This record gives sequence, C-alpha cells and structure tokens, in this order.
Amino acid sequence: MSDCGCHHEAKNAQERRVLWIALALNAAMAVIGGIAGWIAHSTGLLADALDMLSDATAYAIGLVAIGRTARFKANAAWVSGSVLLVLGVGVLVEVGRRVMYGAEPVSGWMIGTALLSLAVNMTVLRMLAPLKSGEVHLRATWLFTRADVVANVGVILAGLLVWWLASPYPDFVIGALIGLYVIKEAFEILGDARRARADARKTAV
Repeated sequence: MSDCGCHHEAKNAQERRVLWIALALNAAMAVIGGIAGWIAHSTGLLADALDMLSDATAYAIGLVAIGRTARFKANAAWVSGSVLLVLGVGVLVEVGRRVMYGAEPVSGWMIGTALLSLAVNMTVLRMLAPLKSGEVHLRATWLFTRADVVANVGVILAGLLVWWLASPYPDFVIGALIGLYVIKEAFEILGDARRARADARKTAV
C-alpha cells in the first residue's frame, strides 16, 4: 500500500492548493500596488508591486513544476530568478529616472497600501513555511515572499519619513533598496537552481 503513490499525490495536492492561493493574492496585490504607486508617484510602491508580480510569476511556475522531474524544477527556479533579476534592475532604472525628473510621493497612499501588502505577504509566508525546506522551486517561492515582507516594512518606514520630512528622497531610497534586495534574492535563487541542476545531472549519470 505504501507504494501506491498516495502520499506523493496528497503532497502535490497540498502544494498546488497553497500555490494557487498565493498566486491569487499576489496577483491581486500587484495590480493594487501598481495602481496605488502610480497615483501616489511612489517608486517604493511601484517597486513593491513589481516584486509582487514576480512572486505571482514564481507561484505560476511552481504550479507548473509540481510533479515534474528534478531538472524541470531546477529550470523553473532558474526562470524565476532570471525574471526577478530583470525586474530588480528595472526598479533601479525607474528610481534613477525619478531622481532626475522629480516626483512628489503621497505618504498616506504609501503607508496604507504597504500595510495591506504586508498583511497579505505575512499570510502567504505562513502558508509557505512548511514548504520552504522542500525542493528548489518551492524554496524559491518562499524566498520571494520573504523579500516582499522586508520590502513592505521598508515602504511603510519610507512613507512615514516622506510625511515627516516633506521630502521625496526616502521614497527614492527605499525604491533603490528594494531593487537591490530583489537582485540579491535573484542571485540566491539562481544559485539554488544551479546547484539543483548539477545534482540532477549527477543523478542522471
């Protein structure tokens, strides 16, 4: 009875359920955060929204990878990391553009939207916690969400500083820091994927 694969199927079903919920929540917050960032002229919120969008992409790739080979899962993590790296660089470019041309971020929008994002990400992080020590594509999704929590706290602090100092520069700084943090997480995921690929090749030999 232990060879029927029932446990494996149940594990896959649990992973799918968690990833579907995480995908829906992150996709919704990416849209909300992007709109709020545009209205508030906030690079921090726009960076956070892009981070949430990359999370949604990671969860979608994770769903596709469930039940596939170890090599496929490593490749899925590689794609996730590559997407995150591109988005992180894009955030830094946008911050530079706004520093050059100016912006007036609205602190209330920044704080309110970031608090909502933080609540969503803490919920997703708790859901993903049992999966973080699993296969490489699942660890990647957990790392994405951990990065989001840090970013949300940063945007809240930046919003408070924008309000207190009446200056846009805290928003520029947090936007740049989120971009750099996203790039760091991308390299961590790419490193995991590279090691998983090497392990898959050894197993295949």
